[in-house]
Amino acid sequence: MHEFILGSSNPHKADELNELLGGAAKIKPASEKLKVVEDADTFEGNAFKKAKAYHDFFKSPALADDSGLVVKALPNLLGVKSARFAPELPDYRDKNLKLIELMKDFKGEDRSAYFICNLCFYLSESEVYFFEGRVNGTIGHELKGDKGFGYDPIFVQDGLEGKHLAEVSEWKMKNSHRARACREAVKFFQN
Repeated sequence: MHEFILGSSNPHKADELNELLGGAAKIKPASEKLKVVEDADTFEGNAFKKAKAYHDFFKSPALADDSGLVVKALPNLLGVKSARFAPELPDYRDKNLKLIELMKDFKGEDRSAYFICNLCFYLSESEVYFFEGRVNGTIGHELKGDKGFGYDPIFVQDGLEGKHLAEVSEWKMKNSHRARACREAVKFFQN
C-alpha cells in the first residue's frame, strides 16, 4: 500500500481521504504546513503545485487536491478562485448570500453549476496521477441546511428532489466530488 503525505493544512482532510480511499492508499497529515501559491489556471494545476511542493519538501510521495464551485453564468467568478471569492466577506454565509444576489436575474439553465475536485498523487517526477470527480446541480435562491460548509447551503444537488448539499451530509460523504475522485483513484490503485 502506498503512503502519501497530505498537501493541505486541513487536519480533518486526511481522515476524510483515508475513509474515502478505503485502504487503497494511506494518507498521513503533514507535520508542517507549507505555503504554496495556488495561482494555476486549473484545479489540476493547483493540485499538482501543492503535491509537488509537499513531495519535494518531505521527500515522500504526496497527495493534494484542489476543489471548487463552477457556475455556468459566472464562469470566471469562482472556479479555481472559489475560496478567494469576496475576500472582504470572511464568513461563507455572507459569501453565499452575495452569490445569490449576483445570480438573482438568472433563471433555469443559467443557474447550473458543479463542484469539482482534482486529486494529484505525486510519487516521483516521472510518476504523477490525477483523478477528477464532479457533482452537478444548480445555485439555489436561498441557504438551506446546516450540515455542510462552504457553498453547500446554496448548491441544489441534481437528482435529490431539490435538496441542498448542506441538507444531505450522508449522501455527500458517499457521493461528493471528492468521493467520486477518490473512487477513481481506488480503482486505479487496486489494479
